[in-house]
Amino acid sequence: MYHLPVLKNRRTLLERAEKFISDIYFTDCNLRGRLYGDSCPLESLACFLTPKRITFAEASKQIFDPCKVGDTFGPTWWTCWFKVTLKIPESWRGKAVHLLWESDGEAMVWRDEQPVQGLTKEGEKTSYILSECLQDEELLTLYVEMACNGLFGAGQGSQIAPPDPNRKFSVQKAELVVFNGDVRELLTDFEMLVDIVKELGEEEQRGYQALFTVNEMVNLCDPSDPSSFAKVHSLAGTFFNQRNGESQHTVHAMGHCHIDSAWLWPYEETIRKCGRSWVTVIRLMEKNPEFVFTCSQAQQFQWVKSWYPGLFSSIQHYVKKGQFIPVGGTWVEMDGNLPSGESMVRQFLEGQRFFNKEFGRYCKEFWLPDTFGYSAQLPQIMQGCGISNFLTQKLSWNLVNTFPHNTFFWEGLDGSTVLTHFPPGNSYEMKGKVEDLVKTLKNNKDKGRANHSAALFGFGDGGGGPTQLMLDRLRLVQDTNGLPKVQMSTPDELFTRLQADSALLCTWTGELFLELHNGTYTTQAQIKRGNRQCETLLHDIEIASSLALYRNNTFPYPAEKLQELWRLLLLNQFHDVIPGSCIEMVVEDALKYYEGEFLQLLIAADGTVVMENGLLKTAINREGTLASLCLISANRESISDGCLGNQFVMFDDVPLYWDAWDVMDYHLQTRKPVAEVVQPVHVVSPGGLRGSVSFTLRISDKSTITQEIIMDAMCPYIKFSTEVQWAESHKFLKVEFPVRVRSPNATYEIQFGHLQRPTHRNTSWDWAKFEVWGHKWADLSEHNFGVSLLNDCKYGYSVHKNTMTLSLLRAPKAPDATADMGIHHFTYAIMPHTRSFQEASVIQCAYNLNFPLRLIQCSPNTVPWSAFSVTSQAVVLETIKQCFYFSWVVFLFPVFCDLLEKQDPNHPVPVTSEGITLDFNPFQIVSLLLIM
Repeated sequence: MYHLPVLKNRRTLLERAEKFISDIYFTDCNLRGRLYGDSCPLESLACFLTPKRITFAEASKQIFDPCKVGDTFGPTWWTCWFKVTLKIPESWRGKAVHLLWESDGEAMVWRDEQPVQGLTKEGEKTSYILSECLQDEELLTLYVEMACNGLFGAGQGSQIAPPDPNRKFSVQKAELVVFNGDVRELLTDFEMLVDIVKELGEEEQRGYQALFTVNEMVNLCDPSDPSSFAKVHSLAGTFFNQRNGESQHTVHAMGHCHIDSAWLWPYEETIRKCGRSWVTVIRLMEKNPEFVFTCSQAQQFQWVKSWYPGLFSSIQHYVKKGQFIPVGGTWVEMDGNLPSGESMVRQFLEGQRFFNKEFGRYCKEFWLPDTFGYSAQLPQIMQGCGISNFLTQKLSWNLVNTFPHNTFFWEGLDGSTVLTHFPPGNSYEMKGKVEDLVKTLKNNKDKGRANHSAALFGFGDGGGGPTQLMLDRLRLVQDTNGLPKVQMSTPDELFTRLQADSALLCTWTGELFLELHNGTYTTQAQIKRGNRQCETLLHDIEIASSLALYRNNTFPYPAEKLQELWRLLLLNQFHDVIPGSCIEMVVEDALKYYEGEFLQLLIAADGTVVMENGLLKTAINREGTLASLCLISANRESISDGCLGNQFVMFDDVPLYWDAWDVMDYHLQTRKPVAEVVQPVHVVSPGGLRGSVSFTLRISDKSTITQEIIMDAMCPYIKFSTEVQWAESHKFLKVEFPVRVRSPNATYEIQFGHLQRPTHRNTSWDWAKFEVWGHKWADLSEHNFGVSLLNDCKYGYSVHKNTMTLSLLRAPKAPDATADMGIHHFTYAIMPHTRSFQEASVIQCAYNLNFPLRLIQCSPNTVPWSAFSVTSQAVVLETIKQCFYFSWVVFLFPVFCDLLEKQDPNHPVPVTSEGITLDFNPFQIVSLLLIM
């Protein structure tokens, strides 16, 4: 065929091709308008509404009333079940027939009493394949379960706004259609060529080759004449089959569907999101044997096993085939900062045990793509749980500094290292587009050191997962000149290649600090308090049960109940729950798990008052601030000259967008002391074993602080037992202690250890740490003197120059409009000390504050005894529990074990007449099995 010479106007040729496949313009005559052929209405459509999430067996017994396309259903969080009767015309024999279903609520198709397909308009899944090639006329009855919520809940006005409780949802389309697969194939050819033109730009010759190719395809293609399609497809094939050289970067494509275990929807809805997403994955695997899908979070697998046993059996089948790949090794994708060290170990212990039991395999890689920072103790915990590889991408969200690597070794607090990969595309929900591949190639910060990268594709956060179109895109460009090579791969294959070429990789030492979402250390204080108290309670129950078993081997150790309670606690440590970045319904569920299941929450003058206990002496002003805090033994004043300790301060707290997540640096410019006295300092307890005073301050006309300052005899710290009536909006409450200490670094407790962070703001990396996280204590020390700030349920800190600040309460309005409103109880303490904080027993004091003595009734003739003693103050005996792999615990013949409690026969424990002798490296975690 002869054509006039090609025009040289790039814009007109490109737009011509774009319009040829547009779903908006010229659909009466372009290729997109031919995707579906004949259509046919349903025989009947009926429905019933329910406020509960019920099983198919229960739903199918209900009375269904007639309804029609365009009707509305609701309100939010209800469920509408549809009974769909359809008859496929005999004239469609030999054709592909789809049920086309478009609704603004997430939906699941049920056929023969089994879930068969998820339908989400936002996730580009709007059709269910009834037949690839119709053989006979069919009369079918299907059920469609539609949730009255979208892929991202039901935010009112914006995605992260609180849900609209009265929103209505509708079905916009429900009909039978003939699907033209040859049109879909051509559309993919056109789309990928158009995207190559756009992404490679005007500087690349290959981009112009794509432009002229796609223009010629438009010339050849007659949408109304399918006989023209073969030549057009052949022309595209000629372009795509021009191969790369051997040195080209390789992208390891993995299907993925990140599903937040709770976020803008409650836990129960997540169960259905898993079902909708994963059953769709199984359908894709049936058609695409090369398709690999990675899936994390043992809790979600457990939900699916309980709610969708048939689907779970199919998952087990494809796990064996090597297509459905469990990853991560944890119970949920937990927050990487706030859970205790023992909680992090239990995340892996519960997750790895589940994966091994259900699938016969342990995960080799830790998978945490969406968490708000990563503790420096994680590499050691990973290694102790049989994991040596780590994948995330969240540090690409850094607000200030660009993290310098994509593939590197991460060295933790104790020196343990894990091979770490950040997919350079900076996403865990790519779509298999040219843009994704080009971004992966260009963004790689380790060019020359690493020539392999991951690309995770599939709709995520709210579920949805991969589509057939994504697979078709990737298959088309698996080895096309001008783009990186693409291969469907597993995480193990990726990390094996990265490890083989790791000689030139760099090492990053210490925490992976996310320079964003610093507000999550403080938001939803009740959740954080419940977490800390439950961690403490479970610790004590396990010790008490173990000791009871030792004293009496008939004692029924509550292993099953403890596992149930631990799993609830671990669930609440999901990275949108414990950080507080979730809707009100999730907060309510989380607090019920803390309170209803196993936690009894503890509800907790004029002139200057002086208190002294032999160790400390303080002067307390009428508004509760400390004018002085003297360490008597050293005759050392702790409070800076002219300053006040225990100074409550308020800040305006209006972030740029992520309300519950972010506190911005500019909030520091809005500092206002809380100074209005409602009730001045007055004596509560006059002395003896305890002296205390109390006072009340007004924050605003809606909020107050009532505090009791407590000094116990011979206690090295002063406690501040605090109640806050909080009804603010976009405010941040903190308490400050300006101290007479000068040091370039402050020390913060983290999981099983501590680390230092700068107290200055010399560099942008220092400045980005204006709000940081820590656990039970933070310390600012110079030689031979320091001050520690302890707490029983707080996680947000700031130490700038010599001012130590503890973050107390925030008041964001999205996604929970009621976040933190109400009454709060918490305790913090100030502890000046000589020598180092280690020698001054700061660590032990923080444990004492968080693990109060528990009183139990004993008979009068009970003989005191001690089960354990540790000779070194540098060692903390953290946990005593029954091993999962044994039905009892007795204290004979110790052996070393890993953090999964598997014994190490090659590493005997030295035992002497005086006990067990152990050598520790700094911050090392040692686990022992005591067996009979």
